[in-house]
Order: sequence, then structure tokens, then C-alpha cells
Amino acid sequence: MTRTLLAGVAFAALAAPAFAQTIAQADDPWFTAAQDTIAAHMAAMPNTGRAKNVILFTGDGNGVGTNYAIRLFEGQLNGGTGDDFVQPHEAFPNSALVKTYTTNGQTPDSAPTASAMNTGVKSKNTMINVSDAVAVNDCAGMKGHELTTFAEIVSGMGKSVGVISTARLTHATPAAVYSKTVNRNWEDNTAVPEDCTNQEDIAAQLIAAMKAGTIDVAMGGGRRHFIGTDVTDAEGKTGKRTDGRNLVEEAQAMGAQYAQTEEEFLALTTTGSNAPILGLFEPSHMMYEQDRTGEPSLAEMTEAAIKTLSSNENGFYMSVEAGRIDHANHDGNLHRTLTDGVAFNAAIRKAMELTNPEDTLIIVTADHEHAIAFNGYCGRGSHITGLCMDINDNGMMNTGEPLLGADGKPYTVAGYLNGVGSVLKEQADGTYSGVRPDVTDEEAMDPDYIQQALIPASSETHSGEDVAIFAQGPWAHLFNGVIEQNVIFHVMRQAVTVE
Repeated sequence: MTRTLLAGVAFAALAAPAFAQTIAQADDPWFTAAQDTIAAHMAAMPNTGRAKNVILFTGDGNGVGTNYAIRLFEGQLNGGTGDDFVQPHEAFPNSALVKTYTTNGQTPDSAPTASAMNTGVKSKNTMINVSDAVAVNDCAGMKGHELTTFAEIVSGMGKSVGVISTARLTHATPAAVYSKTVNRNWEDNTAVPEDCTNQEDIAAQLIAAMKAGTIDVAMGGGRRHFIGTDVTDAEGKTGKRTDGRNLVEEAQAMGAQYAQTEEEFLALTTTGSNAPILGLFEPSHMMYEQDRTGEPSLAEMTEAAIKTLSSNENGFYMSVEAGRIDHANHDGNLHRTLTDGVAFNAAIRKAMELTNPEDTLIIVTADHEHAIAFNGYCGRGSHITGLCMDINDNGMMNTGEPLLGADGKPYTVAGYLNGVGSVLKEQADGTYSGVRPDVTDEEAMDPDYIQQALIPASSETHSGEDVAIFAQGPWAHLFNGVIEQNVIFHVMRQAVTVE
């Protein structure tokens, strides 16, 4: 029996149950909505065609918990309670949980997680696209252990490749699209050890990839790593390079368009042009969305990249990273985490608008989660960045009265297990002690508020828990269950190479 016929039989069975039953709640909106969901799932058919395009969206640090917080935040911005809001990727037909551990880390950093997605194998923390047979920092041992990237595979098929990030383009996640290094921190020549003669810095590797035709569009931050200490950029700041190379000029010399301001970005030729694009909009990371001015948004960069890459009739691969979700989590600043999450959602919507799900595989995931945690028992409508309000026994919305801890003080809906917001403060004798400060709803919802945390740390940490993956398009149905992170590469490869 064919899959189409099986789906039809299943759908018919749902519409006309073999055993008629009287169900008291059959007309309840929750009941009928669930029935509609089941019917849609049963009618869905897998797309087994070849993918022309692949777009991999990575919300850096946007694990299950952070994704939940963004859902509530955007839903509440739109006037709802947030719980029932549906983010664009949450409507995709396929999803799975992803294990993020590395070969030497229960908790990963972004280098090996991005490597797993771009090469199909897990590796060690700190390294990018190098086999785990090599030790971190071992330049000599790296030779012969470099891994083939998905970008190299698809560019060899005649496809174009783009890499977009709100972090530095030399940072771990975007760097995994094009570079191979035994230390993710070697972003320019000043960081590479003198005796490491066979290891180019990451910025130089990006320009080499553009020259080789492996990378066609690259936009994000990190300008300082591409220019020298004697070069002044559009903001009057100098670069970090000391090797006499101006990588921006090298890119322009091979015909690349270059932009470092919003005005220059808007002047780029993105339609009908095969000229490579290099956009470097900040010396370091791009601004948080909360503070953004004078530079393009993630959605705007995504749109420009898709329009440019789409000029290739063979299709493209594009990696899009919302890098600053991660950084705001590290800062313990939930508001900026969530505003960057909303900007991430806008970029996903733009990609959906500009592509066809019949020939474009869109994957939305995270590289890892953070030590974010949620308090209870909050009534509906408690603002995700505010205080946990009591449940209303007589209605849906919360009572407006904050719940109190055993110390008699209110607490926020979300907090962190560690970070700069720790309630424990270092004393003069080097020991730590403290009590939770009082906080009002207004104070907690201030964009600059740092969430309360438990363990003191200069920067909040990643966590090792699973992240979610959502997908639509060719071969998206291969994402199901609980998978290893490196499986993502294999689904992408299956999608673009299937006969």
C-alpha cells in the first residue's frame, strides 16, 4: 500500500471513528484544536526531493528553556499571555531533540557544536573542524586531521555559500562554516603562536575561502580582525592585525563588495550580481537588537544574502547565527536575550517568505543551552522578564500578587543557576555570603536588569542539556526522536545529494 493511500486511510479513520463514542468535551476549543493538529500530521507527506537550497539557522545558546522564554516574550509583546504563541519554526512539521555533548565535554562550547553540524562528526571543545585525534593548540598535529565541511561539499557541487552572524564572523559558529583550527580564539594573527606556521588565523581563512569560491557572502561583526593596527575604520577605530595584511583590501581586490555601515549595506548590489559580499558592521560583535542603530538587523542581512545567493541557479547553503542570544545569557541580562530572540524569529520569517519549502530545507536549532531556570508556580500572564505572579483560582489571568519565597521576598519568573547576578557576594575576607535583594516587577522588567543567580561567576555558563531542532522542506522528516548533533550534517548532505 502506498504512503499516500496509507495517509488517506489514516485520515479517514480519524474523521469517522470505528467506535462511536459520546465525549462530553468534544466541542471544547482545546479538544477540536488537538483533533485538527492530529489530522494535519496524518495528512502530511515527507518531501523526498533533492534540496536546491539549505538554510541552517542557529540561535546561539537558544536551547529549549531559552526558546520557551522567547516564545512568551514575543507573545506578550503581541498582547497575549505568551504561552500559546507560536514562533515561526515551532510551526514546522518536523522536530527532534539534539544531544550537544562533545568528545571531551559534557557541556560544550560553540566551536565543536558548530563543527558537528558542519562536518558530521563530534570533536573536542575549543577546536573547529579538526578531528578529536588532535590536542587543542597542537598546530603540528593538525595536518592531515582537517575535516571536510558542508560548505566545501556544496560549493564543489556548484552551489553558493553564505555565512551571516550578529557575532564576529571569526567567532566559533560562523567560523565553522569555512575555517579549520585547533583553537577557536585564534581570530587574527596576533593570537596565533609564533611557532604555529601551518595554521592561518580565522579571519585570513575567511578571505582565503572567498578567494577559493567556497564563501560568496559573509556579513556580521569582527572588523578589527581583518585590518591592521595602522588602519582606521568607519568608526575611527583601528584593527588588531600586525602582519601588514589588510584583508578587506584583499577581498576588494578580487572584486568583492564591502560594507561597514548601514548606508553601505543598503547600497550593496544584491540582485543579479555574482560579486562576493563582505560586510563587517562592528569592530567586535554587532549590537544587541535592543541597542541597534546604524547597522542592519539579522533579518535584513538574511534577506540581502538570500537575494544574492539566489542568483545561482544551482542553489545555495547559508548559515545564519543569532550570536548575541548567547552573549546576553552570559551577561545574565534576560531582556536582551529575548529581544535578540525576537530578531532571530524575524530572520526566520524572512527566509520562509523568500524561499520555497518544496526545494529549500530550513533548519532551526541551537548549538547549546544555558544555565537558565524557571520558577513556579506562576499564573498565566506573568511577564517572562518580571515577577512570578500568583495563579488566579477564579479566572485565567494571574492575580497580580507576586509569589514569595520562604524569605518573604518575591522572585522573578526566570533566573540563572550562576553568573554575575549571584546573590552571594565576595566579602573582605574572601568568603561569599549574602541575601536575596527585594525586587519589584518594574525593576525586573527594566532592559538593564540582571537576573538573580545562585553561584557567583564572572560570566554565566552554558549547560549540557539537549536543544531542539525544527525543520521544513526536503528530507526534514529525518529529524525525529533524540539525535546526536552531528546527524544534522548528514540530513543536509542527504537533502542535497539524493538521486
